Amino acid sequence: MADRSFLSWPFLDDRHRDLADRLEEWCTANLPVDHTDVDGACRDLVRRLGGDGWLAHTAADAGDRLDVRTLCLIRETLARHDGLADFAFAMQGLGAGAITLFGTDEQRAWLDETRAGRAIAAFALSEPRSGSDVAGIETTAPPTGDGWRLDGEKTWISNGGIADLYVVFARTGEAPGARGLSAFVVPGDVDGLEVVERLETMAPHPLARLRFDGVSVPADALIGDAGAGFRIAMSVLDVFRASVGAAALGFARRALDESLARARDRVLFGAPLADLQMVQGHLADMALAVDSAALLVYRAAWTKDSGAARVTREAAMAKLFATDEAQKVIDAAVQLHGGDGVRVGSVVEQLYREIRALRIYEGASDVQKVVIARQVLAGG
Repeated sequence: MADRSFLSWPFLDDRHRDLADRLEEWCTANLPVDHTDVDGACRDLVRRLGGDGWLAHTAADAGDRLDVRTLCLIRETLARHDGLADFAFAMQGLGAGAITLFGTDEQRAWLDETRAGRAIAAFALSEPRSGSDVAGIETTAPPTGDGWRLDGEKTWISNGGIADLYVVFARTGEAPGARGLSAFVVPGDVDGLEVVERLETMAPHPLARLRFDGVSVPADALIGDAGAGFRIAMSVLDVFRASVGAAALGFARRALDESLARARDRVLFGAPLADLQMVQGHLADMALAVDSAALLVYRAAWTKDSGAARVTREAAMAKLFATDEAQKVIDAAVQLHGGDGVRVGSVVEQLYREIRALRIYEGASDVQKVVIARQVLAGG
């Protein structure tokens, strides 16, 4: 059983502790799932997460705020049980995040579908030549009189190919660079939207490269104001970035749990592995990394829930530290498991493949260092 003492920390309320208990029961009964058919597994997970009420937390009603501590707690718990379940939950929130924060009443009708698990959402930001550099987006969306025309490519799009809804960021040209981007609601079955390539990764998830070839969307597909796309994208990432750290924390907790069990049960030189001081040192480092990451993750979430307009510094620190340290914790877990740690299908081998992408998406680790440094230099 994973350590749950963090639930008593002052960052969390009784409602969070109650949610954690109920979610733990749900995960024990429903996870992990078979990953053989990744698309089918994701569709099924979204349906079940929505039907059982967990996706209700991925979006907020007009006038309400997302509870970031709840997002983090759910992601940590799901990730500890099944990385694909965490993916399915997280992408519903990220994909619909711009609508939650800036959508019109008409656009918000999509949220009823995504929260119920009846529609799958996707966040279409990255491009072949602009990943971390959002201001370098090349997809265009000039006005057409009665709407907008989208042309360009997006890549590494989570839920690409299975999404019913894409929030697409494109250049509308109000100003150079970041000030000339806008965000649009684009249905997944619109004419001119092509799934060019399905992308295979070390931890199988539904990912795709998309092409927009003269995709026409109506005027009311625009989210917020024209030219506000960069601010919208950064606001969404500001909310969800700490939750990436929470997912990494879930992976790290599972790795620590597996390592503790291994150290207690494995006999080496006539004694439990846990009796070796070097092994104890590894376990101590792992436990320290897990608790330190948890403190940063839930500090960032608590700060946002307490009313902070932006948590750029706190979220960047949480995401950077939790993902980088989880990589170290899981690597140590593989080492402690010896040959079993690299056996395909073992828990720690799966965790080893799952964690690596988290140090890249939603702002790579090196980019987070730049963000943190700029915040510190600015006194923020």
